[in-house]
Amino acid sequence: MKKVFLCLAIALIAVVAFAACNSEPAAEAANDTRPTADREGHPITLPTEINRVVTLGPSTAEILIALGLGDRIIAVDSFSADVAGLPAGVVKPFGIMDPDPEYIISLMPDVVFVAGIARSADSPFAAMEQVGITLIHKPSSDSIAGIMEDIRFIAAVMGVEEAGESIISRMQAELDEIAQIAAGITEARTVYFEVSPAPWMFSVGAGTFINEMIELLGAVNIFADQEGWPMVSDEQLLVLNPDVILTTTDFLDDPIAEIMERPGFDVITAVQNGDVFQIDTASSNRPTHNITSALREMAVAIYPEYFR
Repeated sequence: MKKVFLCLAIALIAVVAFAACNSEPAAEAANDTRPTADREGHPITLPTEINRVVTLGPSTAEILIALGLGDRIIAVDSFSADVAGLPAGVVKPFGIMDPDPEYIISLMPDVVFVAGIARSADSPFAAMEQVGITLIHKPSSDSIAGIMEDIRFIAAVMGVEEAGESIISRMQAELDEIAQIAAGITEARTVYFEVSPAPWMFSVGAGTFINEMIELLGAVNIFADQEGWPMVSDEQLLVLNPDVILTTTDFLDDPIAEIMERPGFDVITAVQNGDVFQIDTASSNRPTHNITSALREMAVAIYPEYFR
């Protein structure tokens, strides 16, 4: 049955593609300056028009909406279901790790943006490629510069380069404004940034955009000597004794109280001074232009006397 479905899908898409190709002037195709490779460097061939988009990964959905293209999103993964600005007609979200290829093919998307999914012959995305759907892989960026390039890339794919540059310019202006204020800070406070609470505590280290954000504020990430997203322990926190604790936990009733009340944490400077703060999860964890919103929250939490 699946083979029959795929054959029918191939035939349908082939007919649509043939009609589209024959309706466009050759000169327009020759002047197409859109990307010919995705963010992983793999070749892609973009349709002449992109009006139906499936996204796997909330960061791509957020960027598309900021570009004014939210109405072109027809389906998203379950992690993207809460992204603000999604059109009312978006279909029921599907799993990001195990999407139903037949279901996605039936939606007849022009492109499918894929975030952080490895390419392999047995992946659920292989069937989509077999029927001619353009898969655009965009791994999560781990730097502020990488986020800007993601925005620029998606804007180029969609043919709205000016809108992309406008977002990047606003983002850079906000970063510069905050950096200018931070340049006048003389006391470097130490920070513990918690992305997962006890008992499995994870933080951020070097090679992450959150670490860049902490450093941009003139503060010191206590786990900057580690790479990526290290798992940490109570003992390490007691020894490193941060001045400020930031958490992005959003599934507890009171994540700040949970940290303040952990056994033994009453000797940590941040806990003693009540300098434990919750930072918005989406804007801090998703690699998009919205990190500037999280950066301002972090700035006020770490250096309230400089940022209001």
